[in-house]
Amino acid sequence: MRRLVSAIAVLLLGALTLTSCGSDNSSALDASGLPTKTITITFNGDDVSPNGQRYDVAIGQRIEFDVTADKPGEIHVHSSPAQELKYDKGSSTIDVKPITTPGIVTVESHTLDKVILQLQVT
Repeated sequence: MRRLVSAIAVLLLGALTLTSCGSDNSSALDASGLPTKTITITFNGDDVSPNGQRYDVAIGQRIEFDVTADKPGEIHVHSSPAQELKYDKGSSTIDVKPITTPGIVTVESHTLDKVILQLQVT
């Protein structure tokens, strides 16, 4: 009987430890249970980086653009509905609304007339 009580106590303590570890990581995950996809974008004069690269994201996954720019501007995300995201000179973090339709979403600068990147949403 004593062994049974000891075994149950060990199992309960183990379960509590696992539960507390899991809750610490939940703040790093979005509502879809996935980590935020952060993409760095740099504007310098008429140049932009990335320059047309494709990034994989899941449907509903949180997306952030970390933008560094030499002047203010606007990024266009051709999702449904379309998103127009303004950024300032210097460093900005821009939240993109979750994309709920699978496919390829083009992200561009109309000012530079360039495709910045594509999001492959699956």
